[in-house]
Amino acid sequence: MIFDLSKTNSIANTFIAEMRDENIQLDSMRFRKNLERLGEFFAFEISKTLSYQEIDTITPLGIAKSSILADQPVLATILRAGLPMQQGLLNIFDKADCAFITAYRKTKKSGDFIIQMEHISAPDLANKTVILVDPMLATGASIVLCAKELINLYKIKKLHIVAAIASTEGVKHVRANLPKADLWLGAIDEEMTTKSYIVPGLGDAGDLAFGAKLKD
Repeated sequence: MIFDLSKTNSIANTFIAEMRDENIQLDSMRFRKNLERLGEFFAFEISKTLSYQEIDTITPLGIAKSSILADQPVLATILRAGLPMQQGLLNIFDKADCAFITAYRKTKKSGDFIIQMEHISAPDLANKTVILVDPMLATGASIVLCAKELINLYKIKKLHIVAAIASTEGVKHVRANLPKADLWLGAIDEEMTTKSYIVPGLGDAGDLAFGAKLKD
């Protein structure tokens, strides 16, 4: 299943427009906040697909029937760019455990790059619903590498992948390698540069959120 937020009108599209705007991007706090708000929006949409159980809630005047989550998801993110979106998800799934993955592009002398994954810090994900967050789904290589590692290490029940901006090529790569995962995307752009940056995209989400990093 692919959920493309840009296909319907909602206030969330305003957040994406601001994230793309090169002038508004100068305000890193607002950029982070918009990523966080997108995370909240996706959490609400994903919550509609989860399992619920009915409970009795005692009020001052009686007893009300309520439906609550049967199981909390685990919120996973690829450091560092995914942190604001993960926080947005955590604002909604406020009882959820979290997992963190260190992965980044490592540039070779040829100018090409590989995805380097170094560390996973996670609770037990066996039989859990996992929501994996990365703001930019460009080639899809990072998401696929990290997701497959989680799947190999744990018997995950269900995988959801969340990204603010994706490329058409990246979506195809994820669908080919993770056919059972659901994709929740803010927008899908058609092009990528020779260095695998999405066009029109928005630039480097990690740098915009937390400041420019030293290039390797």
